Amino acid sequence: MTLLLRTNDLVLISAVEAILSDAKIEYLVADTHMSAVEGSVGAIPRRVMVETNALDRARKLLTEAGLGHALAKN
Repeated sequence: MTLLLRTNDLVLISAVEAILSDAKIEYLVADTHMSAVEGSVGAIPRRVMVETNALDRARKLLTEAGLGHALAKN
């Protein structure tokens, strides 16, 4: 899997999950349990990962949705 984006913004993650799900792109939100460990202060950003072969498509979808600014610099 390849990093698509990294953020502490739960609303952004929710939007990205909806876009990826609608497009039937498999993804993983990593580090979700770390927020419980670190006290939910948002010090550890969550990572949205996609299959490497779906990365270009996922990046295009998020850019078209106006979320290109959040994409990881790969």
